[in-house]
Amino acid sequence: MSKTGEVAARPHVLLLTGDPIQQKMAGPGIRVWNMADQLSELCDVRIVSWQRIARTSDRFELHFVHESDDHGMSLHEQWADVIVVQGVAFRIFPSVRESEKIVVADLYDPFQLEQLEQNKYQDAAMWAEEIEKAVSLLNEQLIRGDFFLCASERQRDLWLGGLSSMGRLNPLTYTDDPTFSSLIGIAPFGLPAEPPQRTRTAIKGVVEGIHENDRVLLWGGGIYNWFDPVTLVEAMGLLAADHPDIKLFFLSATHFNPDVPEMQAVADTIAASERLGLTGRSVFFNDDWVDYDDRVNYLLDADLGVSAHVLHAETRFSFRTRILDYLWAGLPVVASDGDAFAEIIGSAGAGRIVPPADPVALAEAILDLLSTPDALVAARDRAQALRSRFLWKESLRPLIDFCADPQPAADRAQLAQRRANAAGSRFARILLMPKGRRRDAALFAYYLRRGGFRLVREKLSERRGRLLDNVVDTTEY
Repeated sequence: MSKTGEVAARPHVLLLTGDPIQQKMAGPGIRVWNMADQLSELCDVRIVSWQRIARTSDRFELHFVHESDDHGMSLHEQWADVIVVQGVAFRIFPSVRESEKIVVADLYDPFQLEQLEQNKYQDAAMWAEEIEKAVSLLNEQLIRGDFFLCASERQRDLWLGGLSSMGRLNPLTYTDDPTFSSLIGIAPFGLPAEPPQRTRTAIKGVVEGIHENDRVLLWGGGIYNWFDPVTLVEAMGLLAADHPDIKLFFLSATHFNPDVPEMQAVADTIAASERLGLTGRSVFFNDDWVDYDDRVNYLLDADLGVSAHVLHAETRFSFRTRILDYLWAGLPVVASDGDAFAEIIGSAGAGRIVPPADPVALAEAILDLLSTPDALVAARDRAQALRSRFLWKESLRPLIDFCADPQPAADRAQLAQRRANAAGSRFARILLMPKGRRRDAALFAYYLRRGGFRLVREKLSERRGRLLDNVVDTTEY
């Protein structure tokens, strides 16, 4: 947007992410990469990350800006007509938080619900603090965004509730569009338009203990606390004696990004496999994170894609991106019930859906598909048929259409006051203070009131002497 408020013929779109852009990428990095690729047809696009940049493209620009370099970020902010934010971009860069440019908030990952699982093993005070921080980050975006993206109808309901509680479903936005489709669009994760092509053999006959004729179950992606891989390992224990040719391969037992802590689920899953005597015999863990472009070879070496979870809030509003990869590779899916993809897989007949936390049902579903060739072929065909529903160019259509003619939200004139209201809690106000001694002192007093000197000492000990500023100003989200 120019100083006159006019948008260029080819709008300038700035995509911000706190994930590395390299050969190994997690969900946020993969998503912004594909956003940039699709938007570059009609927009000038830049990706900016405050993590490592190690990929290039001839379709869009990529830039690294250090998280302490707000001046560097302000140069990109001035260039942009539209800014697409994820996670903590507002919190890190004042130039973005205070920008008057059109802002799209990408809410495809309800991370406040993930934090309920991820941090439940911490002490109660830390757990509550992490949730408060996540909610404050989201509220900043809900009260500021001109347009929002989510991944499913369920998520749209979730975020409509959030927007309503922040006063964004008001007479101005209602008059503009009583369906609120112009305020929030469904833009799930997507798939490449090109069919998968094998470039090498990755599992069968390559991983020690997995033979060329074995039947492989693939757990794609990482092992996180909001999943239930232990039940899957227990199902393998039920199958191992009579079906030694069925093997379970965990694609990524550790995360490539050192900022992402190893979760309790990893230790629990390995312990279950060891206890049942399955490790290296029926259950296998890949200790490295697979390169994004190499994942296709693991997918095409598998016979089934598997996903298991228990029922909690994260499950209901999740959108399992690993299951998309299964569909891309034409893998039949065996998964737990309760999330959005269970409905899709079940209704399409692209696999088997089982009750959560039921190893017997999970083992029976796996064996039923693998032992019934006609059923396996039918499920594979139906999985392949689902691919066209989730191509990136289709899934990102709401973002593409918005950026073709970006408009500020109908209630933009009220946003400044609403942003002030959103920073109502003392903790949120402290986090928004400029870094320095005054902010440190306010944090010290905040922790002192909540837990006395014990909590202050714990905070200092947990960060091994780092400044209190770093106690709360992390980029996990």
